[in-house]
Amino acid sequence: MKMHFSIPLSEEPLEKFGGRYVLYSVYLEGFLFCKVRYSQLHHWNEQLRRVFGRGLPSFPPKFYLAMTKSMTDERRAQLEQYLQNVSSDPNITHSEVFISFFRKLQQDTFKVQNQQAFLDVYLPDGRYLRIDIQTSDTAERVLEVVSYKIGLSRELIGYFSLFLIQDHNHGKLSVLKKLTEFELPYVSLQSMKESPCKIGIRKWYMDPSLDKVLLDCRTSVNLLYMQVVQEMEKNWIKPTDVQMQKLQMLQKAPNKMKFLELVREVRHYGYTQLDPCSCDYPEVGCTAAIHVGNNEISCCIKLPSNQIREVSFKINKVRCWQVTFLGSATGQGLDQFLELRFEYNDSDTWRWIAFNTKQAFLLSSCLKKIISEQLLTTGKGDREMIELPELGKAKKPNIHPSQKFHSNFKLRKSVSSRSNEDDCVFEKIREEDL
Repeated sequence: MKMHFSIPLSEEPLEKFGGRYVLYSVYLEGFLFCKVRYSQLHHWNEQLRRVFGRGLPSFPPKFYLAMTKSMTDERRAQLEQYLQNVSSDPNITHSEVFISFFRKLQQDTFKVQNQQAFLDVYLPDGRYLRIDIQTSDTAERVLEVVSYKIGLSRELIGYFSLFLIQDHNHGKLSVLKKLTEFELPYVSLQSMKESPCKIGIRKWYMDPSLDKVLLDCRTSVNLLYMQVVQEMEKNWIKPTDVQMQKLQMLQKAPNKMKFLELVREVRHYGYTQLDPCSCDYPEVGCTAAIHVGNNEISCCIKLPSNQIREVSFKINKVRCWQVTFLGSATGQGLDQFLELRFEYNDSDTWRWIAFNTKQAFLLSSCLKKIISEQLLTTGKGDREMIELPELGKAKKPNIHPSQKFHSNFKLRKSVSSRSNEDDCVFEKIREEDL
């Protein structure tokens, strides 16, 4: 599956000797990732071809004359498509030539030198681990260090991930994005220094039945338990009064295994919650509280008439979706105007439904994760990932009902139980390590 690379913005800084060049702002999962010149990408493409041969996607050609605005926009779109296509191959994204290129770009863009530093990684219960890292360490490396420090079994690391989380007033928080393996968490945090953000470890799967894989490791049980308690406190999951009483009793005991067994029956357990946003379903001018998980997008929709409607969009009725960049106030990330639009079979009629949310890329990542888990569990291979045609402001794509394809995005810039003592040392973390 392609990564959410995009190039919605470009600028023309002055060269040393008075000339100008185009600098492209590369976004990953909706946040500014790095800035890069065409010449840098061209040289990198040549390096990739030496390593991986001619199977790479075509690279946008050079222009030997002064570029017009339309030529600049065309190249920006071509480079964006190139990055999306290149990053769809895991052999490439795990290669040193890929990782080292983006490592340097991230550090250069945010002026972070390669040096030793401390990074705080937060657990769901609010405690944090202060780990000694290099500023150039990737999220994959940082997650390995954190897992070792808390005693998470190595084979279970893939069920967790690092996330960028924003703190709000009154204890509210928003999960902004999952960090990709080659991202530099230290640099990502520096890029958000104007906002109260932190790096946290959370589970990363959408199928609640996968919990059972984690129940033989004390550390993973503790991580699951802490995350559920946090989500109860934040009202992200919806237990009934009876369920809440039983869960509180099990908390006091404490009986974490029975707690985790009972909580799987609770509404929205294992879902990712998004901040309230606007939507156009069932009519324009609605607002929605979104939970995504367990093969659905569950929405509590408030109509313009102030009526409340509970709606569940089943993933098997979603034909495709896309994220659209509508504009940005400063071009950083949290001030972006984003839209996730998906085509849905509503009462045997295909229609487009749009959510305007800053967490559009997170929602898209969750949908991709649900699809990938479905394919793994069912063994079905009939759901292709095909490019979605761009949507103009008035024209909708002409899609035949027999086509099966999912997930893309376009960008439109607006004018303005048992515990094994040997594989877990979670309870042995010292206060000085936190």
